[in-house]
Amino acid sequence: MSDAPNRFSEQDCIIPDWPAPTGIRALVTTRAGGVSTGPHGSFNLGLKAGDDAAAVMQNRARLQTLLPQPPRWLAQVHGSRVVDADTLDDVPEADASVAANPGTVCTIMIADCLPVLFCDRAGRCVGAAHAGWRGLAGGVLANTVARMPAAPADLIAWIGPGIGPEAFEVGDDVWQAFCAGHPENADAFRRHTPGKWLCDLPALARKALQRASVGSIHGGTLCTYSDPQRFYSYRRDGVTGRMAALIWRQ
Repeated sequence: MSDAPNRFSEQDCIIPDWPAPTGIRALVTTRAGGVSTGPHGSFNLGLKAGDDAAAVMQNRARLQTLLPQPPRWLAQVHGSRVVDADTLDDVPEADASVAANPGTVCTIMIADCLPVLFCDRAGRCVGAAHAGWRGLAGGVLANTVARMPAAPADLIAWIGPGIGPEAFEVGDDVWQAFCAGHPENADAFRRHTPGKWLCDLPALARKALQRASVGSIHGGTLCTYSDPQRFYSYRRDGVTGRMAALIWRQ
């Protein structure tokens, strides 16, 4: 762990390119700006990724300098449960959260799974969902939309960095999980080798958001697997760090 001065800033982050209203703030951290070393270098935020805990806490302290309140962390389990971040006083098992109070920071961690951020056109509520294939197949995005205190047509969604369609090889079980009930999902899969498919996870997220009647959908172009300089990728590296996607109302 380094004792270098805090050089972390918003310039080290991905800022969503979406038509969010004034007063909505969102960012996704990258590998830059932290003190972790080795495969976790440098801005690892995951305490369960095998990194030195003191380094992680120093990175989290640097992140806090950009935030109005501490992040509402979740114990992510690749499920579909959504919680109210405004009322959290612990770290619940969940994969999405929503908030209406100014300053509450909805937060998820990622390293190939998609982060999907939400706000409404009036800027009165926000949400964040952790959308790996299991969560997507289980309905985490539809559940998040249902928990937002706004009509789906008034919501804006942004799909952040995740594993891209040329890198995400899956088996027939994943194809079955998505296509058995929704045959329109089949065009998000391309046969790769016998029993294996290349899966377009961002396309599946867009389809899920469209089925949930979300009014405006953006993002889905940044691949964690193919950009090792900027992003952690569990599938690429195995031992690696975790990034965070965060959103809040000012």
